[in-house]
Amino acid sequence: MSWTERLGAVGVWRGVSGVDVDLARTVERLGYGTVWLGSSPGSDLRAAEELLEATASLVVATGIVNIWNSDAAELAASYHRLVDRHPGRLLLGIGSGHREATPQRERPIDAMNRYLDVLDAGGVPVQDRVLSALGPRMLAVAAERSAGTHPYLTLPSQTREARRALGPDALVAPEQTVVLDSDPVSGRRAARAFLKRYLGMVNYTSTMLRGGFTESDIEGDGSDALVDGIVAHGDSAVLAAAVRAHLDAGADHVCIQVQPQAADVRPTLEAVAAELEPPRITPDA
Repeated sequence: MSWTERLGAVGVWRGVSGVDVDLARTVERLGYGTVWLGSSPGSDLRAAEELLEATASLVVATGIVNIWNSDAAELAASYHRLVDRHPGRLLLGIGSGHREATPQRERPIDAMNRYLDVLDAGGVPVQDRVLSALGPRMLAVAAERSAGTHPYLTLPSQTREARRALGPDALVAPEQTVVLDSDPVSGRRAARAFLKRYLGMVNYTSTMLRGGFTESDIEGDGSDALVDGIVAHGDSAVLAAAVRAHLDAGADHVCIQVQPQAADVRPTLEAVAAELEPPRITPDA
């Protein structure tokens, strides 16, 4: 089974506290293959378990479990508890987060390798875990010790680079933030409000610079070019085109994050699903 067959070509990314059973069932009904639980879900995986129990075929992925505040042994035990009941429907997204939010006691690369050692010992297979790999060194770890990469706030050109680095069989599953708003002024305002906090985080700004943006682009609230390049805003056709751009660049799966987060995300999910033609929103549909 290919990654697209397993996860669907398109999924939904949302903070773990913002995904309840009703939303998960809506995501599944609309044809999205996977829901990604963001904002550091706990290693007990209770939130994922609830959604798996309430849906029939939806894959639940973590985006991401933070290695600095989630116990690896507990995560391994939780993984087995869930896959024993729901085989093939759980994917562990794992990452080191960002230094501004989480105290880091050692180099992220070293900490990640130690974390993966525990998952290996706990019997978590490589094909059921994926790393949030933004820089080239973490991408190398992802290639060696996981199924692939789940990058956040990246461009289609960086999806293409990840595909070249990881090869044809690895999972490349980028997140794409979207704002359903045909007014370019208010749409960009919402996109900029979302992006602003990330402009103070070194791992994300470094990724932006590697993607071709300049120091002036990331200053202040970010340039229009930066905001427009990272956050798709416009009508449903524009948002669907942003998803297809990642798929065309080599992604197996793209998960969309709807902004503003406080708004009802269902109208956007319905509009994008209609553009991408479910079921499971295959890119060739």
